[in-house]
Amino acid sequence: MIIKDHWKLRDFRIGEARDLEVASPLYDDYFWMSAEVPGDVHTTLNRHGLIDDPFYGHNDQKCRWVEERIWWYRTVFTLTELPSREERMELVFEGLDTFATVYLNGVELGSTDNMFISHTFEVSRELKLGKNVLAVKFDPVHAKVGEKAVSTFWSGFSKERVWTRKNQSHFGWDWGPRLVCAGIWKEVRLQKTRYAKLEHVYARTAEISADQALVDISLELKAWDDARDYTALVELIDEGKDKVAASAEIKIDLSLGLAWDGAAGGILFSGTTGLKVVDPKLWWTHDLGTPHLYKLQVTVFADGEPIDRSAQMLGIRSLELKRRNDAGDPSFTFVLNGVDVFAKGANWIPIDSFIAAVPDSRYSRLIRMARDANMNMLRVWGGGIYERDIFYDECDRLGILVWQDFMFACALYPDYNRNFMDNVRREVEQVVKRLRSRTCLALWCGNNENDWLYEALHAGGEIPHPFYGEKIYHELMPGLLERLDPSRTFWPSSPFGGNDHNSRDEGDTHNWQVWHGNIEPRVFGEPQRQNYSVEGLSFKKFKEDHTKFASEFGMHASSTRYTLQRNIPESELVWGSGEMMNRNKDINHLKGIMLMEGYSGIPNDLEEYMNFSMLTQAEGLKYGIEHYRRNKPETSGALFWQFNDCWPGTSWSVVDYYGLPKAAYHYARKFYHPVLLCAEYTPGDSHMILWGINDTLHTIQRTAEIRVFSLDGRCVYQRSYPVTIHAGDKLRIAEVSLEEMLQGLGADQAVCVLRWENEAGEDNFYYFMDHKDMNFGPTCLQVRVNPENGTVTVSAEGRLARMVKLELDEEWVEWEDNYFDLLPGQSRTLRIKQWDGKDIPWNTLRVSALNGSARG
Repeated sequence: MIIKDHWKLRDFRIGEARDLEVASPLYDDYFWMSAEVPGDVHTTLNRHGLIDDPFYGHNDQKCRWVEERIWWYRTVFTLTELPSREERMELVFEGLDTFATVYLNGVELGSTDNMFISHTFEVSRELKLGKNVLAVKFDPVHAKVGEKAVSTFWSGFSKERVWTRKNQSHFGWDWGPRLVCAGIWKEVRLQKTRYAKLEHVYARTAEISADQALVDISLELKAWDDARDYTALVELIDEGKDKVAASAEIKIDLSLGLAWDGAAGGILFSGTTGLKVVDPKLWWTHDLGTPHLYKLQVTVFADGEPIDRSAQMLGIRSLELKRRNDAGDPSFTFVLNGVDVFAKGANWIPIDSFIAAVPDSRYSRLIRMARDANMNMLRVWGGGIYERDIFYDECDRLGILVWQDFMFACALYPDYNRNFMDNVRREVEQVVKRLRSRTCLALWCGNNENDWLYEALHAGGEIPHPFYGEKIYHELMPGLLERLDPSRTFWPSSPFGGNDHNSRDEGDTHNWQVWHGNIEPRVFGEPQRQNYSVEGLSFKKFKEDHTKFASEFGMHASSTRYTLQRNIPESELVWGSGEMMNRNKDINHLKGIMLMEGYSGIPNDLEEYMNFSMLTQAEGLKYGIEHYRRNKPETSGALFWQFNDCWPGTSWSVVDYYGLPKAAYHYARKFYHPVLLCAEYTPGDSHMILWGINDTLHTIQRTAEIRVFSLDGRCVYQRSYPVTIHAGDKLRIAEVSLEEMLQGLGADQAVCVLRWENEAGEDNFYYFMDHKDMNFGPTCLQVRVNPENGTVTVSAEGRLARMVKLELDEEWVEWEDNYFDLLPGQSRTLRIKQWDGKDIPWNTLRVSALNGSARG
């Protein structure tokens, strides 16, 4: 029974009301506001007009009062039948954010202090026939943390967050506002079980041979009647063929002893089996093959009577992290089904400041967008949440690996406090048991940047304290994971490894030379120095990086005009306004200016800021990621920061809050293509080196073509190279001098276009000078719209069109391509649709290029 209807909400000041009076079934809540569950306080208040949209203007500041109040939820549900003696009724909250106390029919069931885990209450005796009153009180964070926040040691962005096991970015981050939520953020249900219930199913691929796979299954059962004979039928079903691929009947009879979770107790039993699957269909990332999934179905019997059932999707695959290559040197390479994988992807943050209000469809769209951009891995960043089930469902289904952080980021955490550590232990145990059967899950990671930042700041004298939190990542987590999930690598932190936890010689790294100006390399004991200059922040620093695995790097870009104008008053929608500054939560705004100064030039107005920041981000990520891919196998992955946004701001994201891709998203589809033709070139080089990269399982034979055009469209140089690139390999195809390529043209008057012949893949444009130094000259764009077919055709006249941009005043618009270059006389016809099926507002269509505008 899902309890989602008739919820009401009201606030109280601290000390204003007595808890048991508000929780009483007799309490009059007639004039309380209606609330949705799952949901949160801010979204409810906004829906009722009691706060203004927190994302508009500075409204995030206007609603700070919300986090100061006590908030109560109440509902009434009807029960038509009480449980028998053999049955138990449990009240399950999948997510309470965060300091909550639960009451049923006036009885206090217990308190919670962790947003990330579910909370179960055994309520068989507290239920009544007919109407039942359920109430949940949420205390404000400051009332629970109190003076502890004052004495808290180093913590980025806020002090109180380290004592709260909730979304750390709710307290503000350098890409999002402070909006400290509270509420019932996941499903609430009342569930009846008989004799026992299936607690956990752990499935993992143990072996794969040429024609057979062995899948190990472990079951955990909690029983309150231990006199029964418990068995289970385990079936692995190939739904595509509508047949059972393997099955087994097992006894669940190994006693694990008495288990109590609060007031709910029972005897734990376990059972194990192995399923032999003949001619298995393996699960692959989408770029290597088909992410085939079987359905694992478990039916539990008590004395032959079926009493519980579970089902989950499962892929058969082997996956390991290779820490040493064949020569014995350090590496950081994920190996899927025996194949070395180059991880291509991005970092994932919470997709909304108000996560509970997000429909599953938004997850599905964003993850499909990641797949369509040729990404095969997403990193769930450690300052947000352990994602909702739909996230992992979609990654399983679409063939995207998941690097999973635990939720600890950029702070010292109180591992000296017994209560805190008990809370963390429960969290790790529950999260691991929840996610360990996920096929997409590739790695457990202890935290985000805590080890690296502590050592660097301690060396520089900014942190004089011990490394609080170390016991969590280096003792508690590895010990629990060795028992709970030995099938995966545990990595203590990101970055980690080598002489400096951000060493390029070992482990994974975060490249914040670009954007933050960090000076690398450094070694243990040295302070982290920074170079705040045009050269020090430049994305050309990427070419110096020979990391084993780049798990975080990136640069800012503006949101789209639609997103900005929807959230900023018209009078403030100008470059440099206070409202525009408020969109950028990274305090040192000069970094973005210097990055643009070095490549595009400093913007003069809002249009130039949007264009220049997007162009610089896109070209910068292209420059870095193509370098990392050319450096395979020494480098085995590139996950840029960041994929998505939690609010309509300016950040490192490539897709803004309303699902509108920035230029870098469309670039990503090209620079992450499994078969890439690219150039190694930096303005000022005397030669350009042509490379082919093949990340597929098959040898490819193609013809690489290089052409050089004047900006008015004359082809002055052309050459073709037949190439063979073996599976998973790269090829240095040719080195060509600029003198030969330019044929007397000025470097500021030419463009190089790489392509595979026969239109296999998309054209890859390279300019011989930075954008600010090019002499593009004005172009004219011809535009034809076909609303019936949902297409727009754009062509360039006279001169090359640099970064053609198409805009519509609508959210979640899917463009077949955008922010592309057009040679004179070249034409592109693009399909356009809106994700929700809304009509396209063609009257708002704007088409432009950096060096021209549209007509027609």
